[in-house]
Amino acid sequence: MTFRTPSRRLFLGGALTTATAGLILPHRARAQDAVNFQLSWLHSVQFGGSYIAQDKGYWSDAGLEVALQPGGPNAPVEPPVVAGTALVGISAADYTAAAVNQGAPFKIIGVAMQKNPFAIASLAENPVNSPADLVGKKIGMALANMPVLEALCSINDVDISEIEVVPTQYDPAPLVQGQVDCLLCWATDLPVAMEIQGVENVTMLLADQGYAVHSQTYIATEDSLANRRDQLVALMKGEVMGWQDYQADPAAAAALTVEMFPDAGLDLATQELQAERQVPLMFSDLTEAEGFGWFTDETVAANVETLALLDKPVSADLWDRSILEEVHG
Repeated sequence: MTFRTPSRRLFLGGALTTATAGLILPHRARAQDAVNFQLSWLHSVQFGGSYIAQDKGYWSDAGLEVALQPGGPNAPVEPPVVAGTALVGISAADYTAAAVNQGAPFKIIGVAMQKNPFAIASLAENPVNSPADLVGKKIGMALANMPVLEALCSINDVDISEIEVVPTQYDPAPLVQGQVDCLLCWATDLPVAMEIQGVENVTMLLADQGYAVHSQTYIATEDSLANRRDQLVALMKGEVMGWQDYQADPAAAAALTVEMFPDAGLDLATQELQAERQVPLMFSDLTEAEGFGWFTDETVAANVETLALLDKPVSADLWDRSILEEVHG
């Protein structure tokens, strides 16, 4: 498996069942609007719902010709969205907050990952089950992610000086070889890689310990909200339908991902496990009640509080629910 470098930006078959009640899109017999959709990383099942939307024609039925642009270390999300060459980008609340604080005119219009994927991974024989278990441990991580660890410790009253931080590459080897006791990583990649290799491991999701930062968020500019609203609604409707199908059959989404990108070096077993691990991050009681991508004033308030700990202060008006309200009716 190819591993990401240590941050969301820097590290990181069967028939598909459609669950689309209330979201059937009318076919439009007209020229389609070509739009770019900027992803946050290289192609993988992380974006499986978008691949389903494209493959099943949910966007083309809505009058959009959507080009999925992969991200990566040399393809940041924000510039094409600011420039208007991408209608929507996949980002995260902390990245968007930093950009807005520098003057970018972004709004978060949807939240794919209801739980942030950051986790502490440890071996089963020496597990980290709570933030308090970090005391006296060596944690492998990128120093760029120190604000994340600091916020986690602040939220949970843990003395960070009692944790030894070891700079590591984004790879499970330092943990497996005993150089560190745990790793700061995404729950959907290094733990998945270890399980595929037969290494028993435990993940402690930071979101379960008070770390509230929306991830895999949809960003658009204020100009697009004002002047390209129909396109935004159409794109998000197709996206919602694609992710509903993903929820119904994650394994089929993994198979489609491998089929669509045969040169990406994707392993089917890894994609299937990643797809499965993403489900509880992306779907919740809230999405069951209100629909995929939803957020509330309460979840926004929790994000604002955590972002302040990350030294990325923003106000609640960074989030705009109006597109989702049209999508979900």
